[in-house]
Amino acid sequence: MHSKQSKWLWGAAGLVYLFLYLPLIIVVVYSFNDSKLNAEWVGFTFKWYHILFNDAQMLTAARNTLIIGVITSLCATVLGTLAGLAMYKYKLRLLPVLVLTPIAIPEILMGVSLLIFFVMLNMTLGLVSIALAHIAFCIGFVAIVVRSRLQGMDESLVEAARDLGATPIQAFRLVTLPLIMPGIIAGALMAFTLSIDDFVITFFTAGAGASTLPLQIYSMIRIAVTPEVNAISTLLMLLTLALIVIASKVAPGAVKAQS
Repeated sequence: MHSKQSKWLWGAAGLVYLFLYLPLIIVVVYSFNDSKLNAEWVGFTFKWYHILFNDAQMLTAARNTLIIGVITSLCATVLGTLAGLAMYKYKLRLLPVLVLTPIAIPEILMGVSLLIFFVMLNMTLGLVSIALAHIAFCIGFVAIVVRSRLQGMDESLVEAARDLGATPIQAFRLVTLPLIMPGIIAGALMAFTLSIDDFVITFFTAGAGASTLPLQIYSMIRIAVTPEVNAISTLLMLLTLALIVIASKVAPGAVKAQS
């Protein structure tokens, strides 16, 4: 009976993973298809990647995406680390709600609310508004990772440093900061990943002249899903997976803490 249950369990798990990853595998495979149509396999080629790297609009969108991702990662890491420290040190009921609300609310609601906010400020929509929007929703993710790292820290080490004459700032710089640094790095990588992958909030906060990779891909698939779209999707997926793997290696509890 136990053996039959195990087989059914493995079979169900295999079907679930097949449903999740088969579309991704198809995208990767057809990015090397020597045909403009994704209907059938014709032959192997790298020409779509060559076309991709010579596409001026796509390169501009990639540059904008990387710039926004780096700025978002840096700002969200600093603010998220401070927020995580505050949630860990001060047991205020309202503070976690304020920090984590951008994570809980639907992205479309946050995108619309940020759009209205920027319009009220008479701000021109563009790369700056996109970066500010990304920072707003990435802070909570960084705060979660940093707080989880702090909860696993041995407070006696900080107390020992204070007993030896270290000031609160010195104890933080020499003891707390090195201990939570893996969590900070993991949070930064997670913020960068979320920023380069975001579409919904970017769609509402981008101006007419601003474009990122998700927006550029969306504008291309409205006509047809070409192998060039498969190629950029494959590269974007590989970059995202690489960053997630690095984050999980640096801080194994980071992905678990986010979920």
